Amino acid sequence: MCVDVLYNMKREMLRRGLSRKTVITYLFYVRKFLLFVKDKSPKEFSKKDVRAFLYYLKDKGLHESSLNVVHNALRFMMIEILHKGMYLKIKFSKTPKKKPGFLTQSEIKSILKSISNGKHRLIVALMYGAGLRVGEVVKLKSEDLDFNNMTGWVKHGKGGKDRPFIIPKSIANELRSLAESTHSYLFRGSKNAHISIKSVQEIVRKAAKRAGIGRSVHPHMFRHSFTTHLLQFGEDVQTVQGLLGHASPETTLGYSHLARPKLISTESPLDRL
Repeated sequence: MCVDVLYNMKREMLRRGLSRKTVITYLFYVRKFLLFVKDKSPKEFSKKDVRAFLYYLKDKGLHESSLNVVHNALRFMMIEILHKGMYLKIKFSKTPKKKPGFLTQSEIKSILKSISNGKHRLIVALMYGAGLRVGEVVKLKSEDLDFNNMTGWVKHGKGGKDRPFIIPKSIANELRSLAESTHSYLFRGSKNAHISIKSVQEIVRKAAKRAGIGRSVHPHMFRHSFTTHLLQFGEDVQTVQGLLGHASPETTLGYSHLARPKLISTESPLDRL
């Protein structure tokens, strides 16, 4: 019967389009819960069992942000699979998020100038100019770019979702030439695979050092900078939210400490350098 719970839960999560990571994580914690209540059948599961399991994990030292994930996994099982009531007045505190670090336009310009390898410079330019995550830019393929409309598509991004991005005009010709030369990944590494995330991290680290930036610089800072600069330029939050693939405007508003309320047509910040 417990095997049926796991099977039905996996099938329902996949049907709803939950990300692979979420499916794996939820099933992992539900398996642990099933072992915790191994003497009971699913028909006997109760809110009391869920509460006891959560506090058991808390006593074991599980981080509070992870406890919230466990709580959500068990809620899904109880409500969506077993059709039981599951209202618990439990909310574990989350780790406060650090304000995202970003680079100034001058710093980004210096970093780009310090990269002599054309493909490497394009990778960094795209992370900033299109707001791409490093894991998204390395997986780009020629078929993902539409130069007629000056847009590209991130396929199966965070949360398993597709989303569009803008192709900066200033690098469009270089990207077009690169796309025409391959039918696979734009930025290839060894054995016909894409360049690794670790390689891009190293490219960024060395470029920042050559540019004389005296602080740690990582690839995600270019996405943060894309967001911050668009809001500085007066772009509306909903447009930026769509370009970033944020699930809620509150996430995008986390960058709005320098924003001005002005609606303008969307232009890549790379084209303003």
